[in-house]
Amino acid sequence: MDKSNEATVTGYLEQQMLLAMPGMVDSNFVGSVTLMCQHNEAGAIGITINRLSNFTLGEIFSQLNLDCSDELVRSLPVLEGGPVAPDRGFVLHSPQQGYESSMPVGSDIMVTTSRDVLADIASGSGPEKYVVALGYAGWGGGQLEGEMLANAWLSVSADTDIVFDLPLPSRFDEALGRLGINIERLHSEAGHA
Repeated sequence: MDKSNEATVTGYLEQQMLLAMPGMVDSNFVGSVTLMCQHNEAGAIGITINRLSNFTLGEIFSQLNLDCSDELVRSLPVLEGGPVAPDRGFVLHSPQQGYESSMPVGSDIMVTTSRDVLADIASGSGPEKYVVALGYAGWGGGQLEGEMLANAWLSVSADTDIVFDLPLPSRFDEALGRLGINIERLHSEAGHA
């Protein structure tokens, strides 16, 4: 690998999911699975995908004056995406182009922050798969790297089944299982050789 490619790949956790280790002291992240959306020298942004908020999608539609007659869609839960900007909405979804403010998270997932994706979901013409979250997890430059070195997180490749299909209570154990790890075998203390 030449130096120019190495600088863009090494150390960054995009297209990964972070799993909070048992010793996590920040109550915002205990037992959490966070999909990393962006990670570079300036910092990192992720959306936690296994914590319920107190809202349903129907309540979000009402706040945005969007009509949705599909009661199943209206009853879908909205997630707590993280402690930063809990009044901002984020839609993780299967790839569908044309939204005002979208960014790919790998080839199988996009994140959109503009109202137009919610309007399409409300009308039944939205992405095939989606998860709506309020807020995000954010780290300043070097902060996440420090937390990784302190064994606060494990990382595993992002997986659309976990992000979109699994019930929320199963997401942490399933993601951990993809690493071949059983939660009962993890300890809150870690050593360095």
